[in-house]
Amino acid sequence: MDLSNLMLEIESLRVELDKFERGNNSAGTRARKVCQNIKKSVQDIREKIQEKKGASKDEE
Repeated sequence: MDLSNLMLEIESLRVELDKFERGNNSAGTRARKVCQNIKKSVQDIREKIQEKKGASKDEE
């Protein structure tokens, strides 16, 4: 899991949303793209957690 990468994406989202709130419509497009990247990253994290849970159940 790459938590630091996820945190960088979240910071990028914060910056783009701030620009969007100030009227920069292009920042809204970038913010949506960052949201999609965050969604993918979170899904990868969820899958890795599930794999670890499954592996630990197999060991029991």
